[in-house]
Amino acid sequence: MRIGSQTLKFPKPPSIIESASVVGKKEGLGPLKHTFDFISDDSYFGEKSWEKAESNMLKQCFSLACDKGKLSPSTLDMIFSGDLLNQCTGSAYALRDTDVPYFGLYGACSTMSESLCLAAMAIDGGCARTAAALTSSHFCSAERQFRFPLEYGSIRAPTAQWTVTGAGAVILGADGAGPYITHATMGKIVDAGIVDASNMGAAMAPAAHDTLSAHFADTGRAPHYYDAIVTGDLGVLGQDIVRDLFMDDGVELGPRYMDCGVLVYDIEAQDVHAGGSGCGCSASVLSGHLLRGMRNGVWKKILFAGTGALMSPTMTLQGESIPGICHAVAIESERC
Repeated sequence: MRIGSQTLKFPKPPSIIESASVVGKKEGLGPLKHTFDFISDDSYFGEKSWEKAESNMLKQCFSLACDKGKLSPSTLDMIFSGDLLNQCTGSAYALRDTDVPYFGLYGACSTMSESLCLAAMAIDGGCARTAAALTSSHFCSAERQFRFPLEYGSIRAPTAQWTVTGAGAVILGADGAGPYITHATMGKIVDAGIVDASNMGAAMAPAAHDTLSAHFADTGRAPHYYDAIVTGDLGVLGQDIVRDLFMDDGVELGPRYMDCGVLVYDIEAQDVHAGGSGCGCSASVLSGHLLRGMRNGVWKKILFAGTGALMSPTMTLQGESIPGICHAVAIESERC
């Protein structure tokens, strides 16, 4: 059921049956290390290239989610997945042997929330009984594609973020004990005119503000309705911009507002500049820290808003600005 301009309210909210998170060594040294299901000491994940490593990492994460949920992958009706690699090859190669209908997505770093939106729509609409939403990113494959290969030894700008080596997978079902996805707010492309590819937080923050504002207006809910409002990977700078934009609206988000790019690393000790980024940033934090916290009673209502920069190196080198996108899902312990 559509409410307002951009939000869907699910009459039969899909249940999160299970989730899994897999990360690399650097993420395993951060403050959320105890919330991840698997931490790899091998950045190659047993493979011979960074791109194959990312695929294997996502494959492991998907298998782990199925194992935890006591589900055979073949019983799933649909899989929604994507990543940052060209043509979403990380996901395609990871999932090519599943024999399950597959939708390849590109929402940049918003792919986790985008896949959750679409999977929830499919289940609530009666098109599927079970569906998986997952994504990944790898620091080394992202550096090679979007910036410079590691061998180049480039100096990172203070506003730059560190792409998380991580993956997250969430399995949704028509039935289950929750938590539940009750609403989805679909984002619009917002271009703030940022041309600096090393300042993704500033490029994505206006899209986060736009989608969150639409969610509050469409649902009639104020920010304090939620125990936590969590954006995807804006980092320190982008998080501050979102707070400032809401302050300009006369809205104080307060301590309930967090960003996965700030949570995943110890910003000072791990030298990640402005924080974490990448599809795997919000995916691993959601599938590990946030959903674990909901099941342990830390939070009962979370608004999860994945953010992404819809750019390519080719377009930025041609002087184009960086469009931003944000999709949000409301995750609640009880159906409402």
